[in-house]
Amino acid sequence: MYQVRGKIFQDHKLAPYTTWHIGGMAKVFYQPQDLADLKEFFVQLDPKEKIYWLGAGSNVLIADAGLDGVVIYAKDNLNKIEKLTNNNFRVEAGVFCPKLAGFCKQESLIDGAFLVGIPGTIGGALAMNAGAFGSEIWSFVTAIETVDKQGKISLKKAEEFSVNYREIDLAADEWIIAGHFNFSTGNFHEVEERIKTLLAQRYATQPLAERTCGSVFRNPPNDYAGRLIEQCGLKGMVVGDAMVSQKHANFIVNRGKATAADVLQLMQDVQAEVQAKFGVGLVPEVRILGYD
Repeated sequence: MYQVRGKIFQDHKLAPYTTWHIGGMAKVFYQPQDLADLKEFFVQLDPKEKIYWLGAGSNVLIADAGLDGVVIYAKDNLNKIEKLTNNNFRVEAGVFCPKLAGFCKQESLIDGAFLVGIPGTIGGALAMNAGAFGSEIWSFVTAIETVDKQGKISLKKAEEFSVNYREIDLAADEWIIAGHFNFSTGNFHEVEERIKTLLAQRYATQPLAERTCGSVFRNPPNDYAGRLIEQCGLKGMVVGDAMVSQKHANFIVNRGKATAADVLQLMQDVQAEVQAKFGVGLVPEVRILGYD
């Protein structure tokens, strides 16, 4: 077994670490104590080992059979926020996006208010260029820090990456460990009110009290996945214990005992219905793990 200061387990249940509460076992589950510990872990790692990263578990569907590889859990320890200069900040990958929104409120940084609408960690948000309420996270990135399988940590400027809707061109064996951001200063009460308004909007339109992964599908160009699904009359559609939300059609709810197989089948049924009615192929936004 690896010599690390962080926590490491074999055959570890993953469902409790996901917002859907779905998924099998991880062959190895590792929670680094800090970045130095993570670097030492990679030095010991077999380069053939498959790596999965897990933050808040809010944008992943993990196979019922689990993951035959190493799962690195970043959420609880890789969570530092540091002020660099003026409006520039360094944020580690495990920081919960709403936590960063709260920090932005304290610092009167108006640009960061939208992060309250992203139910994931900064690492995952950066990896998929997450967005909410008309803003995307890479609009505020100046640089990112990455680690590779040899444990090498690199600082890369934002302009080195091609950034698109819900994706960036990050190398397969390279992972984001921190982001550097520039946020504009606003008025404290303005930021506070903005966050309150956005939270109220989320609670009014999304099934936040239920087990979901956030948005299941990407929005097609100039349209909304939720609108297309709703127009097909699919709210309340069920496979096993997975159901299309009655509150927002682009959310799938685990009613209690849904499996990954239930969710995948429901996703495929929704895609088929939307394709048949509108000729639009919905692309999953959720990351599907363990089927490769």
